[in-house]
Amino acid sequence: MTNSIIKHLSKMLGLLLLLTINTSLLSYGQTTKIRGRITDFTTGEPLPYVNISISGTSVGTITDFNGDYYLETRVKGDSLSVSYLGYAPLSQAIKYNIFQTIDFKLVSNNILMEGVVVRPGENPAHPIIRKIIANKAQNNPERLDHYQYESYNKVEIDLNNVDEEMKNKKIFKQFQFIFDYVDTSAVTGKTFLPIFITETLSDFYFSKNPRVEKEVIKATKISGVNNESVAQFTGKMYQSMNIYDNYINIFNQGFVSPIADLSLWYYKLYLIDSAFIGNRWCYQISFKPRRSQEPTFTGDIWVHDTTFAIVKSNLRMEKSANINFVKDMVVNSEYTMLGDSIWFLKSSNLFVDFNITDRKTTGFFGRKTTSYSNVKFTLDMPDTLSKLAEKVMVKDGALNQDENFWQQSRPFELTKKEAAIYQMVDSVQNVPIYKTFVDIINMVVNYYYVVGYFEIGPYFKTYSFNEIEGNRFRVSGRTSNKFSKKVMVSGFTAYGDKDNRFKYGGDVLWIISKSPRISATIAYKEDIEQLGQSKYALTEDNIVTSFLRRNPNYKLSLVKEFSISYEKEWFHGFSNAITVTQRRLYPTVYIPFEFSDGSGSLSELSTTTVNLNTRWYKGEKFLMGQFDRVSLGSDKPIVNLDLTAGLKDIFNSKYEFYKAHINLFYKVNINPFGYSRIILDGGKIFGKIPYPLLHLHEGNETYAFDRYAFNMMNYYEFASDQYVSLFVEHHFQGFFLNRLPLFKKLKWREVVSGKGLIGTLDKKNLDVMKFPLGLTDVSKPYFEVSAGVENIFKVIRIDAMWRLSYLDNPNIEKFGIRVGLQIIF
Repeated sequence: MTNSIIKHLSKMLGLLLLLTINTSLLSYGQTTKIRGRITDFTTGEPLPYVNISISGTSVGTITDFNGDYYLETRVKGDSLSVSYLGYAPLSQAIKYNIFQTIDFKLVSNNILMEGVVVRPGENPAHPIIRKIIANKAQNNPERLDHYQYESYNKVEIDLNNVDEEMKNKKIFKQFQFIFDYVDTSAVTGKTFLPIFITETLSDFYFSKNPRVEKEVIKATKISGVNNESVAQFTGKMYQSMNIYDNYINIFNQGFVSPIADLSLWYYKLYLIDSAFIGNRWCYQISFKPRRSQEPTFTGDIWVHDTTFAIVKSNLRMEKSANINFVKDMVVNSEYTMLGDSIWFLKSSNLFVDFNITDRKTTGFFGRKTTSYSNVKFTLDMPDTLSKLAEKVMVKDGALNQDENFWQQSRPFELTKKEAAIYQMVDSVQNVPIYKTFVDIINMVVNYYYVVGYFEIGPYFKTYSFNEIEGNRFRVSGRTSNKFSKKVMVSGFTAYGDKDNRFKYGGDVLWIISKSPRISATIAYKEDIEQLGQSKYALTEDNIVTSFLRRNPNYKLSLVKEFSISYEKEWFHGFSNAITVTQRRLYPTVYIPFEFSDGSGSLSELSTTTVNLNTRWYKGEKFLMGQFDRVSLGSDKPIVNLDLTAGLKDIFNSKYEFYKAHINLFYKVNINPFGYSRIILDGGKIFGKIPYPLLHLHEGNETYAFDRYAFNMMNYYEFASDQYVSLFVEHHFQGFFLNRLPLFKKLKWREVVSGKGLIGTLDKKNLDVMKFPLGLTDVSKPYFEVSAGVENIFKVIRIDAMWRLSYLDNPNIEKFGIRVGLQIIF
């Protein structure tokens, strides 16, 4: 995790870890915010679809199915009016620039009507929805061959459920000034404290064929940060949602659009009004889910009666949807007609209420406001931009625009409190105790504790135990950003009380360039290692691994390794790395190095290799710090190609060989049935080599689930010089369990997987060195399958696993349980 990102997490998480909130605090905002409920005066029943408007303006809304409403506007008005068929209209005075709760109790007109004959017929909303669906291809902005526009984005993070109890805590004695910024949300009625704000002005370019998406960030203003890599993610590019898509992917869930092709299967729809918006006659349709806990919305849309394009939409996440940590989400969008028939986004607003627990504790609001202007249906993109591989470019000087520039560029003026957030965040960072919060959160999230020029950690490797070393004690650390922002030195030393031997290692990382990333690394280690372990598995010197083992760990080997590597990223998503490694591997009584002909044994196995890695992940996005960077993924597959050459007689190397290895990882959304992860892996080795240099297939001898290993396979069970494997894992996201009366309350989710492997082993490689007991080839397919449940207590996954082949191999499990910890939405 990068230093700048950690600081932002500290602003949010540091306060969150300190607080448990139970009451509310009345506070004053800078915009007019109103919420309330409208009920029948006589029965007390809530009234849905009641029209509410600020008198003399076009600002208005309707009540939802529970009679609730909210309004948040910068437009001035002196009263709020409500009207509903069969009830007397009412008005009530409102106050400008504050939060207020206004409930109405409507009185029936008691109008006597002649009898009404109700005949069976079609819901009048259904023909309109069908026409919307029929015209989606024509109205969807993505149908356009090319367009460009200027966008303004404002993103704000707020700490919510702020109250007097929090204010009076001793820990906040030095932070009293922040409570002057407390406000109240009209959407939820919760009090909140802004802790982060950013604004971005950018030009966006789109072409359908050839596919081009480019964004130039012309100006950005970020509270508490001056980092261009962070600025890349404050623009429009990675924050868009399209109502015309059948499924809107949010928080790893495919939410069903109310105008999806199968919307009538998922939604109950109601035609509730028709009126002019501007000079165009429009219909208003309200909707709610047919079933609970599905990823659906409640809300309403306005649709043009001629083109059947969406004019306005108000989408609110169904409260019972099976989503973790998200209490509420609202998306409001407004479209405008450009030319004769093209409808294009004019503005959109996103509001998300995050909370770790289901109780009334402190959480966060995430709010994003976007406006679109200067829309053109041409592509006048600068040549210099079209030649760049990156999708997002931060213009020189984007972080240095003055306030006069922002006042002229904003589509609306910031409120006084919004404008003051920048200063407030800077003031928080200067409070001494805040720096302690940063250190604590940095340690929890990044596993290191910063002490001046050094970072001590990772702390979870301080103690572990295994059959070779006994109790293992380790001290490790690295230099901090205060030491250097170009060079990072790290190292460790460890000692085992059973083998009475010190192990140690270290490396130096030099960041030559951050964008594009160019780096060089030199490293040395003398330590134990588990051959045949997936590179994503929990390392052996990990306290968690020590306790979760299902077999005694005696298959470790001592390794002495020196390496030099150079990595160059040509553009985001495509990089090469070349690594030269000299490696010496030592035998043990459990893993001997004996020649097959019985002529003796080796005291060490020495190799010198050159590896060229090519990584291709189209559209990949990163958050980058000084040394580390966090991948935010892409909707494209990841491809890794490794070519390795073993050099004989170089630095005492004894073997000449060549390896080719390719790995493909792809995540596929299969809405509404969840998503799949697919991993295809294959390789071939050329040359005559002993078994430690073959591909030892990735086993797992712990009870911890490892997606990149064969969880029912032991270490040193199978080896190949030519192989291919396939892993398919499908997450149903609660598609079935959400429909079961008891399980739906638990919000558990189903997951199934299957893995297969087949390989060959040339006889010449069998004859080099005697294989350890139990190690063999995999010339017949190996299979294992699993079925499990995830999202237990929101973080636990449990899989029941079955091994389907090689059932007669010694010391294997035919059935097992594996457990994983994961944080998912």
